[in-house]
Amino acid sequence: MRHCLTDATPPLHMNPMAQRHPLSRMIQLASGALLMIAAPLVAPLPGPAGTLVFAAGLVLVLRNSRRARVRFARAKRRWPRVGRVADLAMRRRSALRRRARDRLAASPRPAHPPR
Repeated sequence: MRHCLTDATPPLHMNPMAQRHPLSRMIQLASGALLMIAAPLVAPLPGPAGTLVFAAGLVLVLRNSRRARVRFARAKRRWPRVGRVADLAMRRRSALRRRARDRLAASPRPAHPPR
């Protein structure tokens, strides 16, 4: 299968959502939404249970909904500090790459290369 620049859909190896069965995606999406709805009910329990339940639901929704990803990216652009914390909490690969790149850019460089 060749990938054309005018084709709107990326090839399968670049789109992990296309590799999963649609029924599986819908079940995961629904369970993620249910977890996010259940988070306030679990929040009164001692400990961080409500936060963890909401985070688990958010991960499931973001993995299975293109619309949710777009909205999440817009929110991250609007509130970058909150988005950075959310990315690190979800252990997203893009956040880890970005953090490593920023650390490398912030490290002091020698004025002259060694001979």
